Amino acid sequence: MRKVFLGVLGMLTLGVANAQEKGIMNNTKSPSVKFKSIDIGDCHWTSGFWADKFKKAEEVMVPYMGEVLTGDVGHALNNFKIVAGLKEGKHKGMKWHDGDFYKWMEASMYIYAQNKDPKILKELDEYIDIIGKAQAPDGYIQTQVQAFTDRERFGNRQYHEMYNAGHLFTAACIHNRITGKTNFLDIAIKQADFLYKTFMPEPKGDLKRFGFNQTQIMGLVELYRTTQDDRYLKLAELFINLRGKSGVEPSSVAGYKFIGDMVQERTPLRKAKTAEGHAVLALYFYAGAADVYAETGEQALIDALDRLWSNVVNKKMYVTGAVGQTHHGVSSHVDMVHEGFINEYMMPNLTAYNETCANICNSMFSYRMLGLHGEAKYADIMELVLFNSALSGISIEGKDYFYANPLRVSHKGYDPGNDTEFDVRQPYIPCFCCPPNLVRTIAKLSGWAYSLTSNGVAVNLFGGNELSTKMLDGSKLKLTQESQYPWQGNVTLTVDKCKRDAFDILVRIPEWAKGTTVKVNGKDAGYKVIPGQYLTMNKKWRKGDVITLDMPMEIKLLEGNPLIEEVRNQAAVKRGPVVYCVESPDLPNNTEVLDVYLPFDSKLTANYKPDFLGGVTTISGALAIRKDKNEAMYNEVSKPTWETKNVQLVPYFSWANRGVSEMSVWLPVLWNK
Repeated sequence: MRKVFLGVLGMLTLGVANAQEKGIMNNTKSPSVKFKSIDIGDCHWTSGFWADKFKKAEEVMVPYMGEVLTGDVGHALNNFKIVAGLKEGKHKGMKWHDGDFYKWMEASMYIYAQNKDPKILKELDEYIDIIGKAQAPDGYIQTQVQAFTDRERFGNRQYHEMYNAGHLFTAACIHNRITGKTNFLDIAIKQADFLYKTFMPEPKGDLKRFGFNQTQIMGLVELYRTTQDDRYLKLAELFINLRGKSGVEPSSVAGYKFIGDMVQERTPLRKAKTAEGHAVLALYFYAGAADVYAETGEQALIDALDRLWSNVVNKKMYVTGAVGQTHHGVSSHVDMVHEGFINEYMMPNLTAYNETCANICNSMFSYRMLGLHGEAKYADIMELVLFNSALSGISIEGKDYFYANPLRVSHKGYDPGNDTEFDVRQPYIPCFCCPPNLVRTIAKLSGWAYSLTSNGVAVNLFGGNELSTKMLDGSKLKLTQESQYPWQGNVTLTVDKCKRDAFDILVRIPEWAKGTTVKVNGKDAGYKVIPGQYLTMNKKWRKGDVITLDMPMEIKLLEGNPLIEEVRNQAAVKRGPVVYCVESPDLPNNTEVLDVYLPFDSKLTANYKPDFLGGVTTISGALAIRKDKNEAMYNEVSKPTWETKNVQLVPYFSWANRGVSEMSVWLPVLWNK
């Protein structure tokens, strides 16, 4: 009998230990993580905003992107076929195009986790077989290097070998967690073992500089979590330790445009105080370092990440959550930078770059910081990005893309003539890194909606959904959330199943949601509700208990810090988490966006339009249109001529869905004393 009891106890213990090991981030056993991932598929959107976006991802975004990348336009699958000897032809696409394909495969897996469509698995298995045949016997895989006889492995860090490897590792781990198969994981392990042999214990010469675009750090940590092979964690940490050890000078593998702050190699991460260089490279690096800290608990790492997160959010981030102020410029140490951060409070609108990938990476970094600290401010930034500067990267239809996301577009203004900057979304961008990054984010977002805490669950994101998960002690939990967020501020959480013992339900109160009330079963819960914090409610919950959250959705005018010269005497309009803009289709004929001013006393009203731009809440009010035209560089001041018009403002993410247009988030204010 005792043996039977111990056997059952062992099985129960094993069940608890394995309760949540299939998350987007498998951090259940990560010692320095406070908010841990739910399993992929435990939460699914049922109604409202994110349910609509997931459905669009399932029916349009992912299938259309698959047609592009497996066809002759995107050419990504063709590249693998060519290297595998299955197809004649020439490699096409950027150096990082393999990684774009892996990201799309990852997005497909998140869709499969929800709909269980066997066709998705069958197609992915076919692609995995081709990728496996393209892989070199020693584990190396990078189609552009393999396809061209004049390219040497690690001959130039701009080949993005590490970037492609990182997305391979991540996609393979997700595939394994969802399907249980190892065919993709085996390819990733073979590549990781090749990197380990190449770079450990510490590389010599130019190999020290191969941390460029470091998605491999995140990927290696997930591979460590999946396999429990600590070599991958050590290798991930090595790539952090190598930064800042090389001289800031060109070499055979690093051209002068890609050295120093541009690639975060001027200053070792643990000593860094400001975010510098290419915004995507930086934020992938920081996110990877956060993953390493989750496993090692090294104080110097988290101290640096805290400084860097604060620097990004409080001194270099746009009101939309976007980052990477310039296409070309210099860092605070006067290194050349590209698609990157520049000086603090230097926030141009017309020439703002804000690559879609950078904005998504900002959210990814904040999601990891949320896990490490369990503080609402990180989820606030995740949400800000998701509703604004991330979604602006894709059309309402789901087939056209933006690479750059400025806060103002004037056809009289900046005309870069660049294939990544345009005011009409494109069905295909030669630099295709952003579209699959955004689509995989939309596809996996239900996995960010909740986190598991030491004795409970945290509600991070709002929207109609159902959660069926296991808490960290193995007990089952089911919740139903009903909400029309972000258009309405009412959220209802119903407990459908839970353990008998007391546990915590943590609900995020957004920083903007002043005046929020919380009730349990229709009565004041008696808790102090503080905007910008999680409200922790501990009790013996029972089936049928209902939590209601009422967040006032006031229309607010925001002003920038006085040090942001570009927005002095201007205001942005925000309602809940959504930032609004004026767009030229809503202006009188022949009106330019630069002619529009916002009277401070204008009465702004919100109106939900279910059949407009996919269903959005617009904001309307009397705006002033300046009628006198001054074309000279400078003009003598005279009293302007005004016309008042009732103008509709639309969510920033929805602009440019009605043809060629101008747009502005920030509007000059007309003050009345």
